Amino acid sequence: MAHGFAGVKEMGLAGFAEKFEAAGFVTLVFDYRFWGESEGEPRNQVFALEMVEDYRNAITWLSHRPEVDCNRIGIWGTSYSGGLCLYVGTHDKRVKAVVAQVPSTLNAESRRARAPDQWDLAGKSLIGDRIYRYETGSLNHLKVVSPKGEPSVFPDDVAFEWYMEFKEFAPNWTNKITVESLEKVREFDPVSLIHLMAPTALLLIAGEHDNLIPINTVKETYDRALEPKSLSIFPITHFVPYKDPWLSKFAGLATDWYQKHL
Repeated sequence: MAHGFAGVKEMGLAGFAEKFEAAGFVTLVFDYRFWGESEGEPRNQVFALEMVEDYRNAITWLSHRPEVDCNRIGIWGTSYSGGLCLYVGTHDKRVKAVVAQVPSTLNAESRRARAPDQWDLAGKSLIGDRIYRYETGSLNHLKVVSPKGEPSVFPDDVAFEWYMEFKEFAPNWTNKITVESLEKVREFDPVSLIHLMAPTALLLIAGEHDNLIPINTVKETYDRALEPKSLSIFPITHFVPYKDPWLSKFAGLATDWYQKHL
């Protein structure tokens, strides 16, 4: 298991990991390359396919542990890493069960459909950034979060408050990503081949009032997936799963899913 967009493992994942461990599961929580305690330069890159590789490398490492049954591997993700888990579970058949909570079920088509003019304008800006990198050898950066009205990936008061609260547990976290990361985010598609995940078991836990991931995209992903699958929808927004009562509820759903399918 690993965190979502520009998150590190100390930012609200311990509660889930401890509950999985208490249920008898060997649990590995890791940071992606370029983030947290993991190595890699330049720092603060969010490259989806490399993050997918980090999940798959973690599976390989964990599968060689003597206390682990390599035929009973499950993965867990939240928010952006929920989307990463959908991709990993589709393409890596070592995975037998996937749990994705408030998952990113967006691809280029659904992202553009939300705001076509904004999408096209951002695309032009990213081409400018690509040319800048070529001409200067330097990287531009952008804040991950900010209060509403300030430039960032998420200029939203609720998102800003969540990251600021949980960064207190992660002193090595920095509020920035490379602008190049946004190009990779736009291009990543975790859902179009979701029907190929079966027979790996898929559990989606979604927020009915999620302001970042439209619930219709989660439902569409669920509809395209094949059995075994389950979708649980709750009257929540995007950033509430990391505290009780939702943390315990969602960890319990995940634990039940793993116990049934691993």
